[in-house]
Amino acid sequence: MPGNTLRMRHCLTFATGLVECLCFAGAVFGWASLVFVLKTEGYFSSLCVNTTGVNTTQVLDCSGQDEQFSLVFTIASFMNNFSSLPNGFLFDRFGTTVARLFGIFLYTMGTLMVAFAVPALSNMLFPALSLLAVGGLLFLITNMQVGNLFGSRRSTIITLYNGAFDSSSALFLVIKLLHEAGVSLRASFLFLSSCAAIHLFRTFFLLPRDSIPYPLPDHYTYGITCGQSNTPSSEQPTANGDAKVTTEETLLKKDVPVTQEKSFRECVLSRFFLWHLLWLSVMQLRHYLFIGTLNPMLQRLTAGEPSLVSQYINAFAITQMCGVLCAPWNGLIMDRHKGKPRAAGESEEESDLRATVLSLFLTALQCVLFSVCASTPFLPLQYLTFILQVINRSFLYGGNAAFISVAFPSCHFGKLYGMIMALSAVFSLLQYPCFALVKALDGDPLYVNVGLTLLSLLAFIHPLAVYLHCRRLASQRNESSR
Repeated sequence: MPGNTLRMRHCLTFATGLVECLCFAGAVFGWASLVFVLKTEGYFSSLCVNTTGVNTTQVLDCSGQDEQFSLVFTIASFMNNFSSLPNGFLFDRFGTTVARLFGIFLYTMGTLMVAFAVPALSNMLFPALSLLAVGGLLFLITNMQVGNLFGSRRSTIITLYNGAFDSSSALFLVIKLLHEAGVSLRASFLFLSSCAAIHLFRTFFLLPRDSIPYPLPDHYTYGITCGQSNTPSSEQPTANGDAKVTTEETLLKKDVPVTQEKSFRECVLSRFFLWHLLWLSVMQLRHYLFIGTLNPMLQRLTAGEPSLVSQYINAFAITQMCGVLCAPWNGLIMDRHKGKPRAAGESEEESDLRATVLSLFLTALQCVLFSVCASTPFLPLQYLTFILQVINRSFLYGGNAAFISVAFPSCHFGKLYGMIMALSAVFSLLQYPCFALVKALDGDPLYVNVGLTLLSLLAFIHPLAVYLHCRRLASQRNESSR
């Protein structure tokens, strides 16, 4: 395939993947906007009860309805992360086409279930949102490999796709605005269902059947050509069917001795994996609780004024759209050393790892600042909270994927990404007990927010551990060179 045509195909794959992540993949995290519509439609309205308020006035208490909506999001966000483990194995074992077809099926089923749900069948929201979450995540997992096509900008592309995943939460804002303009919820979700045709087109014509290797072989092509290459070894599968490792070994053995890759078990039991799991889990819990309780929090701060709640929900959703603009900065931070001369004896892997320290530290710092603002019961300050939240969330998930791609062998990326997301999902289940605790405290989230802010400080352990590891490696090189 001529060079210009190949570059155009790479760019088209990148652009359409960005649109897919931006418009579909992470829609479930725009839950606050969808809840506003679902309340208007009367979902779970039977849980609202009349209570006696101040001066014996009758007040409608909808805390039970809020709790049920929070449970829907808790389960969907848990499934979004926990399903990463089987999805990662599915992607590594069966390749891109099978993983995407499964994801398209789940996503389309989820949109159809929301389209045909009615208030009398409010419980349909539980499986529907979970299917949307799992299907959307498969879109992200299968698109992140596109970064392998762009060599030195690999981390930037991976973080950009994760930022687009965050920004796609604005999809539910669009549905909310359309609903206010008279477009029914059913019509909106039927349109999303019909978009399965776009996903199928990308699957068969713009992505490989297996996966995109890294480093990229010469003249690599993909799509209906199935990743053919002029590099002979890339066409010869190994005994277990893994052509990727053979290709990488062929490219590396010219100049550098091939080192034994770590096994999947060794990666999972390593200190880096454990500290990275802690780093992701504590910050993710903070974000999930914030998103899941945003609607009742705004109800409390606005004294239940519907127009003001809607205004802040719209502001939150609009800031989510900026995730795609924030995420590449994290990738640029991690790729900033590319093209610069490395220290004597320093490998490319060590240089990449050292570049992650600043990214990991800044992400932890952003989370603490976001948590402090979210804990302050001052309504106008929530605009700043929304900005910090979207910046931190885009750094968090983009940095998570980029760190795994740097710190561990690429042949285990899908499995390790799935494992760490699944384990962090178990930790994120704490959001529901936290919500129940807030309810027990008469709806005042101050003490829970303070506790989560203190918990977020644990995220600083990870960048410190990576920094000390890199410094130890540098010290060993200096001693050996004397």
